[in-house]
Amino acid sequence: MGKVTGFREFKRKEFAYAPVAKRITHFREFITPLPEAEMKEQGARCMDCGIPFCHSFSGCPLGNVIPQFNDEVYRGEWKDAFVTLMGTNNFPEFTGRVCPAPCETACVLGINDDPVTIKNIEFSIIDRAYREGWIQPIPPKKRSGKKVAIIGSGPSGLACAAQLNKAGHWVSVYERDERIGGLLRYGIPNFKLQKREVLQRRIDLMKEEGIAFVTNAYIGVDIPVKELEENHDAVVLAVGATMPRDLPIANRDAKGVHFAMEFLAQNNRRIEGEAIPKEKEVLATGKHVVVIGGGDTGSDCVGTSVRQNAASVIQIELLPKPPGERTEAMPWPTYPRLFSVSSSQAEGCVREFGILSKSFVKDEAGNVCGINCVKIAWEEKSPGILGGFKEIEGSGFVLKADLVLLAMGFLGPEPYGAVAGFDVELDERGNVRTDANYASSKKGVFAAGDARRGQSLVVWAILEGRECAHAVDEYLAQRPSTLNVKNHSQREYRFRL
Repeated sequence: MGKVTGFREFKRKEFAYAPVAKRITHFREFITPLPEAEMKEQGARCMDCGIPFCHSFSGCPLGNVIPQFNDEVYRGEWKDAFVTLMGTNNFPEFTGRVCPAPCETACVLGINDDPVTIKNIEFSIIDRAYREGWIQPIPPKKRSGKKVAIIGSGPSGLACAAQLNKAGHWVSVYERDERIGGLLRYGIPNFKLQKREVLQRRIDLMKEEGIAFVTNAYIGVDIPVKELEENHDAVVLAVGATMPRDLPIANRDAKGVHFAMEFLAQNNRRIEGEAIPKEKEVLATGKHVVVIGGGDTGSDCVGTSVRQNAASVIQIELLPKPPGERTEAMPWPTYPRLFSVSSSQAEGCVREFGILSKSFVKDEAGNVCGINCVKIAWEEKSPGILGGFKEIEGSGFVLKADLVLLAMGFLGPEPYGAVAGFDVELDERGNVRTDANYASSKKGVFAAGDARRGQSLVVWAILEGRECAHAVDEYLAQRPSTLNVKNHSQREYRFRL
């Protein structure tokens, strides 16, 4: 490392957020990156550690060569840092914005100090690359003649498409919605990932590289599965895990109880100018909102509700409040479940833990007007490992609610459409079952991302797409693939720069 004492000389410094009162008036990103001199200092904090756990499997699933690009940023070698980053990550502009940064919780410096600001450094590298014009379309020099259909345009589908296109195959991505992006387009709010400025920029680049995108194409419904099989040499199911976990309690049919993705996707559509029928509108404006679920999706519901001028926002969670520091059950360098406050939660939200929803309350018109709740106490099987829970006697109460958003996670891919049409075998959790090479039970049909592994992170989805592309390339070419997954090959970018 260029500055072996940097971690002792410089303190962690993160990007600044716009003041709450200002940022809740719009749906745009609200971070202010650090100037170049300060980013160099943050890169200098990277230690000359013996084993860089940040890019091990417990850190970055993609295997980003983090110490190398940190050092290159410290030295002012931004173009080299960009090449290093792109060697393992197809879309650092996405992960630099929405990834929870397991690399940082695995940082060696984080054992007894604040970890390196890896996520902010990644963001700075890729945004500079776009500003400087270093990112240009790189179409393959020759084509294999093989055709691949990828169903789903979320992060795994896009990563798989990008890699297979590099290998020279003709790639078509099919998306049932009006716009490309899947979870990135419709699930993540604009204030975390701007669609036109960030997502569409990458999609346009992929088009220039020769990838075809087909929208309003619901495979198994609008387009017969047989048509895809006849016209393609391989198919990849990257449909995500979009089946939401429901809350089957009394009065679930009350008007005003919605799944989180209904609410979030509709708001993103509205921002992009899509018309929302009045009778289907789900708005938090002037309402008392209760978000059930404490994860990232729940947090996104909070931030969106605040921006829609909700009367109040309460977020409740079944699990107990997490500890503020690591326990024996979450040793370094594993990703810990610690108490934290997201930017959305900091904008105006009451949070309650250990709350069980017993039934919804509805008025004479059938509208939800409250939730019957009770406090619960959790038992521990062993230190830090939860067992069952029991209701606390006499702790029942009613939460006022005009809008309830269910953000309790996802069960797996929808068992109809493409999944049913290709008649692939599912595992015990309802995900597409594959072998070690991402191949499903049906010859020539592969699966990647949340549809295969279950609900997970964007960074895992990108890795799945890359690994699946590697397997598909070997299947089509009947030889070892030349596509890199985590071997840090950077030849195509070195050549162009």
